[in-house]
Amino acid sequence: MSEFNQFDLDESILKALKAIGFDTPTPIQEKAIPLALEGKDIIASAQTGTGKTAAFMLPLLNALVTADRSQYRGPKVLVLVPTRELAMQVEQETKKYSNQLQRVKAVSIYGGVPYFKQKKTLSRPYDILVATPGRLIDTMDERKIDLSSIEYLVLDEADRMLDMGFIEPVEKIVAATAKKRQTLLFSATLSRKILDISKKFQNSPCEIKIKNPVAEQSNIEKRLYYTDDMRHKSALLETLLEDATYRRSIIFTSTKRQADVIARDLQQKGHIAEPLHGDLSQRQRTRTVNGLRQGKIDFIIATDVAARGIDIPQLSFVINYDLPYHPEDFIHRIGRTGRAGADGIAITFATYREAQYLSKIEKLLSDPMEVFTVEGLEPKQKKASFSSPRNRKGPSNRGQKFRGDFSKKPSQKTSQSRNKPFGNRTQAARGKRK
Repeated sequence: MSEFNQFDLDESILKALKAIGFDTPTPIQEKAIPLALEGKDIIASAQTGTGKTAAFMLPLLNALVTADRSQYRGPKVLVLVPTRELAMQVEQETKKYSNQLQRVKAVSIYGGVPYFKQKKTLSRPYDILVATPGRLIDTMDERKIDLSSIEYLVLDEADRMLDMGFIEPVEKIVAATAKKRQTLLFSATLSRKILDISKKFQNSPCEIKIKNPVAEQSNIEKRLYYTDDMRHKSALLETLLEDATYRRSIIFTSTKRQADVIARDLQQKGHIAEPLHGDLSQRQRTRTVNGLRQGKIDFIIATDVAARGIDIPQLSFVINYDLPYHPEDFIHRIGRTGRAGADGIAITFATYREAQYLSKIEKLLSDPMEVFTVEGLEPKQKKASFSSPRNRKGPSNRGQKFRGDFSKKPSQKTSQSRNKPFGNRTQAARGKRK
């Protein structure tokens, strides 16, 4: 018997969950679903991978099923998300949860696709709207949508929306919804900014804090390689990628330009690599993700924003070429590997200057990253060289010019890692632990 039976959910929803193999609620679902079913506002600290989409969507679907449809006019549920990938993911998951429900329809709108197609979608009846703030504001400005019927509002990954500068659009959107509504807010952290918007948008919300399970996953091996500069970092990346076992990896960078440059240089070295960032069209981004999923692409070089909502099964490696701007994004990045209990390896490059920032990341992890080196490419600089205290808010290489020089070859072949081999494969370029 499914443990979702403990919740007062409609039988059609329970039937849909059984069909997709959902038996045991995650911690965020256990805490959020009962409160949402009671109609309470919720502010929750939960990251991607915790099952939060079902945590807010299942009780909202239940509300739609039990609503008096004779008074039904316009969409009732609005889910605001920061990126198009996440919008598509939420829409797809909602359709899975509601596939046994009659007359309940979910649609999504986001940038990067032809506007006329989405206007056509909005011209038909629907109950649930998943949207990015920018595209929704454009639709509102053209008077193509009326949000006054929205009674259930979800702000998903609210911290990311604030980081992307969406606070004013979000305020405008929220003001257009019904005054009497239920508001569910989900964020990676409950920062001062998040608490401030909660006071604006919510009514005595119940607070939920869920520790990200990715941070504690022992099946993800976390490796740290110290680098001297960008040239050293590029040579190290090239050496690691000479090993065929690193195929089908995501390489994270801090900027769109770096993603383009690294992808181009990897292509010149004979690798099948493609960039993934916000300047690409939705068609390009979808084609790139599907290419990696199907094995047609070896490496995706992605920025954090573009990587939101990506789910690629059996992804064995992620490489943090740059540290993320926000420590919480590190957890999101490494969560792309080691999914569904499989083994994974997360490799991180950093300079000693970034030690203070690394400490913030490691506070989010259950154990510190292990330091590795590649023989012939050991860092020349030492911790003592950077002993002067500096109050850094983020990674130190943000202003450096990236040249994408992968031409430097190591003077020796790498010795085999002292760690257990990954699966049944050996890796000549895995390095040795300090």
